[in-house]
This record gives sequence, C-alpha cells and structure tokens, in this order.
Amino acid sequence: MLLRWHAWALGIFLLAISLVTASPSLAQLRVDISGVGATQYPIAIADFSGDAQGQKVAEVIRADLTRSGQFRLINATGASLNSESTIAHEEWRGRGADYLAYGSISQSGSQYSVSYRLVDTVRKTQLDGVAFSGTEKELRRISHQIADRIYEKITGIRGVFSTRIAYVLQTGNTYELQIADADGQNPQVMLRSKQSIISPAWSPDGKRLAYVSFETGKPVVYVQTLASGQRVPLANFKGNNSAPAWAPNGQSLAIVLSRDSISQIYTINADGSGLRRVMRSPMIDTEPQFTADGNSLIFTSDRGGSPHIYKVPVSGGDAQRITFNGSYNISPAISPDGNSLVYVTRRNGAFRIALQSMGSGSEQLLTAGPDDESPSFAPNGMQILYSSVQGGRSVLAVTSVDGRVRQTLSALNGKVREPTWGPFTN
Repeated sequence: MLLRWHAWALGIFLLAISLVTASPSLAQLRVDISGVGATQYPIAIADFSGDAQGQKVAEVIRADLTRSGQFRLINATGASLNSESTIAHEEWRGRGADYLAYGSISQSGSQYSVSYRLVDTVRKTQLDGVAFSGTEKELRRISHQIADRIYEKITGIRGVFSTRIAYVLQTGNTYELQIADADGQNPQVMLRSKQSIISPAWSPDGKRLAYVSFETGKPVVYVQTLASGQRVPLANFKGNNSAPAWAPNGQSLAIVLSRDSISQIYTINADGSGLRRVMRSPMIDTEPQFTADGNSLIFTSDRGGSPHIYKVPVSGGDAQRITFNGSYNISPAISPDGNSLVYVTRRNGAFRIALQSMGSGSEQLLTAGPDDESPSFAPNGMQILYSSVQGGRSVLAVTSVDGRVRQTLSALNGKVREPTWGPFTN
C-alpha cells in the first residue's frame, strides 16, 4: 500500500510486476464477455457473399456487436444474400430477427469492394446501405466501420468499434507502448524501451500520443506522431515531468511538474512553449484532466488529508472538491458529454472503479476490484476501459457505464497496463 501511495504522490505509476509474453509485438488479446444490456436488439448478420473473405467480415461484425452486450445474435446459417437480394422480411421475423445485415465482397487485383445493407424486418425498410473499398489488410477496419454504422442506426449512438486503444506492455525488462483496435487486435509497437513508459494520452484528433518515458533516467513527457513515429520532448524540466493530458482543442496540455520541489499542475502549449502554473498548493496536486468544455481541470490532491478529486478553472483560482464518498479517490476521467466522472476508489481494502454524476454527486461502483486502475471512457461515453488484476493476472477490462456488461481483454501469455481509449477519428 505504501508503494501505491508513493506512486500516486509522484504522479508516476511505476510498473513493478514482470509481464511475460512470448511475442509482445504480435500478441493478440482474447476477449471474454459477461452480462447483457438492459435492452438487446435481435439481429442476424449473414455471411457476406462473393468471396471467401466474406465470412471473416461477418464474423468481425458479429463479435463487435456481441461485445457491446446490446445485441442478441440470431443464427443466419445457410442464408445466401448479396447486396441485390430481395429480403423475405416475414421469414427473418420468424427466425426472431428484428434486423438483418448482409452484403457482398469482391476482389479486383489487390483491392476488395465491400457492399453492405441493413434492414428493419419489422418495418420492412432498409436502414442503411454503403460500399467500401480497401486492401485485404484493411478488411478488418472496414468490418469495424460497418459494425459502427449498424450500432448507430439501431441505437442512435455512435459506435466505437473502429476506434483504437493504447496501453503499456512489459516483457522482462522491456517496456512497449502499443496501440491496437478497440477489440485488442492488430497491436502495433509505437515505442520500445528498457525503462518504464507510463501515462499515455491521446490527442483529440487521434494522431498523436503524449506519454512519460524514463529512458533518460528521469521522467520526461514526450509527444509522438503516430503516422511518422517522430517524437519530441514536451516537458523536460528539473525534477519529475508527468501526467500529460490534452486540452479538447489539441493546442495545449496539462502536465505535472515537481520543479518547485512538490508536484503541481501546469499548462503548456503543444509545441512546448507557454508554460504556466495553474495554482499554488502546499500539497501534492496531480493527474489533471480537462473537462469537456476545456474551461476547467479535474485533478487528484491530498490537500484535504487524503487523496480526493478536485476541480479548478484552467485560468486558476480556488479548487472545489467533488468526491466525498470514501477516503481514497484517484485517477479521474470525465465523460465526453461532461456529465459523469469515473475514478478509482478504495473501499474495504479493494481498489474499484466508481462512476459519479457531476450534477447530483450520486455514485455507482462499477467493479468489484480488488485491484482496478486507470479508467478511461470510450469516445461515445458508453463504456469504460481499465486495467485489472483477475486471477493473479493483470489484464485490460471494459465495463458498460451501467455496470451490466463486462469484457476482459487478456493477452494469452502476458499482461497489459495503463490503458487509454482513443478518440473518434474521421
């Protein structure tokens, strides 16, 4: 417990557990799902016709919708449909499907064309239809995009299946900053180091990651462009440089510096200029996050004697305490709509993920612990990504914001930490 507190106090969560995996850069994550949503939409996803890849496209779409817990998959075995097929709505209703998605796929050289349709079998209407093109490597991304469209057309909420996550993987004495699809597939190594990498943070446009690296022997904040791999040190001041968080407009970040002997919150422009201290506190302030409107910061502080979460205008001023349940609340994150706060709370010795209404202050405990950390909202605000220890192993996990549906994303022979969910990208 002392080690956990020490790490929190510095704003630096050192990875202390050896995470073993045979091939970290290629390790795929296994997904285990429990629970269902309050409402489940019955839908059939037929294999896409015309090419052997059509079955794989359909399987990815089914897996995406299943993970949400909001869809009940109806068996579509034997269905022979393409984008020009006439749909027997009553037959599909008889199978129990209120919705049907189908399509076709064809190949010309190295390019694939994917055509998809979504119909409402109750109203006997087509809800969506679109065509995509890409290489074989891009078929999984196209499948996620189709799942996003289905999710939005039926629920009215934008899907997150084509978004990405970032996390840290340690293998022996090697640390890797990886990004992957939201389902944990297609991992890519953005940085490999013999020293700790912590606190990855996505830029609002999804094109850059800020993070903390210890490769020089001390914590330094870097910003890395994903497309090119180019990175630059953003904060390398005396003492510790940690906890980067992007402003919603992507033009500045909040960081934590101990240049004046104690961890305090600053803002800095994305090009490294314009460093400004937000406020002065005799106690430790850390883990800043911008509110959705960009006008305020929420952060963790022990100024009240134990760690709690506070809010302060970006321009500075008096901080307002916003968590009152329990005696230990850290690692805050604000929902995309600004209405909810998620954080790590300690209850009866267990570290759990809690959700609090910013309006009423009411709290809901979403997880049981015993060691859950680093919560991060999905960009549509419907799910929360976090790291967890389950059965003695450190894994990535996802819970719906109502706590009904949970997913565990675990590396087959390894462990992952410090997760953060990326934004929507165009």
